[in-house]
Amino acid sequence: MPGLIGKKIGMTSVFGADGKNIPCTVIEAGPCVVTQLRTVEKDGYAAVQLAYDEAKETRTTAPLMGHFKKAGTTPKKKLVEFAADFDGELKLGDTISVTDVVKDGTKFVDVVGTSKGKGFQGVVHRYHFQGVGGATHGQHNRLRKPGSLGASSYPSRVFPGMRMGGRMGNDRVKVFNLEIVKVIPENNLLVIKGSVPGARGSYLSLEF
Repeated sequence: MPGLIGKKIGMTSVFGADGKNIPCTVIEAGPCVVTQLRTVEKDGYAAVQLAYDEAKETRTTAPLMGHFKKAGTTPKKKLVEFAADFDGELKLGDTISVTDVVKDGTKFVDVVGTSKGKGFQGVVHRYHFQGVGGATHGQHNRLRKPGSLGASSYPSRVFPGMRMGGRMGNDRVKVFNLEIVKVIPENNLLVIKGSVPGARGSYLSLEF
């Protein structure tokens, strides 16, 4: 399997073999259920759809209920497809845990998540602008303004892509090659070095 669905539990720190304190993120990785198998002959590509985290039937739509019933599983909250050529090794309803994916030689993982939303932010926070001028150059209350946005005579418009204030965060972010520090299989926990995008309790896609 190339990946798993997980949930960010929080951050902690552990001591390495050299005695250094390592900041780590704790992720609940699985167990996930196989709910659909994509094949080149039928769908044009090969992939495995996994489902994670129990959901209430009353909050699940009728089409999804039929989808889960076909796979022989209960309703789930999160569905993710992973590109994989499973070669008949998997079937609908199979349960995949962290020990099935993280083998002895697996040392790194790519994590995909949704970053925290920051709302509407100005250019100083959003793009690290320094600000216009200084307090001794006749400025009154414009220290955090972006400055000129372009010429006024020609072309008399603002070019697309101009860095301005706007919505910040709440983006899909992928972090590559995070080191796996520890695996706790009895609790389906994965301890990885460093931080991952998203708030506590947010869903993550783990690609191995």
